[in-house]
Amino acid sequence: MIVGVPKEIKNREYRVGMIPAGVRSLTQRGHKVFVERGAGEGSGIPDERYVQAGATLLNTADEVWAIADMIVKVKEPVAPEYARMKKGQIVYTYFHLAAVPELAKVLVEKEVAAVAYETIELPDGSLPLLRPMSEVAGKMAPQVGAKSLEKEHGGKGLLLGGVPGVRRGEVLIIGGGVVGINAAKVAVGMGANVTVLDTNTKRLGYLDDVFLGRVQVLYSDSENIARLVPQCDLLIGAVLVTGARAPTLVTRDLISKMEPGSVVVDVAVDQGGCIETVHATTHDNPTYTVDGVVHYCVANMPGAVAQTSTFALNNETTRYAIAIAEQGLRKACAGDAALTLGLNTLDGTVCHPAVAESLGYTYHAPRL
Repeated sequence: MIVGVPKEIKNREYRVGMIPAGVRSLTQRGHKVFVERGAGEGSGIPDERYVQAGATLLNTADEVWAIADMIVKVKEPVAPEYARMKKGQIVYTYFHLAAVPELAKVLVEKEVAAVAYETIELPDGSLPLLRPMSEVAGKMAPQVGAKSLEKEHGGKGLLLGGVPGVRRGEVLIIGGGVVGINAAKVAVGMGANVTVLDTNTKRLGYLDDVFLGRVQVLYSDSENIARLVPQCDLLIGAVLVTGARAPTLVTRDLISKMEPGSVVVDVAVDQGGCIETVHATTHDNPTYTVDGVVHYCVANMPGAVAQTSTFALNNETTRYAIAIAEQGLRKACAGDAALTLGLNTLDGTVCHPAVAESLGYTYHAPRL
């Protein structure tokens, strides 16, 4: 199979879809890998490393897209890349299609095979390709939240950890999954008072055990949300429904009750967000203010720490790329139920039930 690795072009996206180790794994099996020049520079990977691993360098993204049977990326194709996709081509990347219906339309019309990292799901319900970026984004959320709380960044001028004689910051995390637990780790480490809400009582018990009581864990219902949101200094949205839009759990009315200069960080923004007032921002213009509350809603937060993110992501994505290259997409999916769940579009249809429901398409089981 011919595999293409273009340079990411989303705003401030420094990650790259494949590292040299992945290239070597493919080329040693007889596959060809074409990498756009400079694709790995943002992650600290020079072109020479790709050449040494067996890749061929191409000068432009157009060349990479034109030659490849399978494109391996990090972020969903953006508007300039729509015209580069072709019928039958496999695009293996994060898609989050529930939040970008215009991209779904292009994938269906062009009959592109979209394999989404975020919906590859193991029998136990875990999402192995989403997990590493959720870990990164979760750990970043309190960091960017603490920075946004500084007065010069529009915040109330509060130090999350406080100092002796002065109160600590109150951090409320909605969602106790991978993002939530990693956000709690960092927020606790900063010295904040942390509360985590979740609807899974077993998960709440686990969080209570691992944090030894240093984190307050509460059931996530409308009353607890209504009571706690106005009291917090930093609100972190960490909710995920696989393949679907995130549910809106915090209304604008609640946001308006927060103290001016408080901060919202919604990690779920690439799935539409779980807070009514959020919309996606970029690393160039990461924040905006609603009712006096600072919102940090960068949709590709892990791109800011590209070296960590790229290698963590490739630890999980490479094995599926090899399976697709070795067996072909249909055979690889037929033998792996987890990979089949990664299929979002195939043969001009939407073939993931949650994605289809979110976008208003008829669901078609993939023909393998």
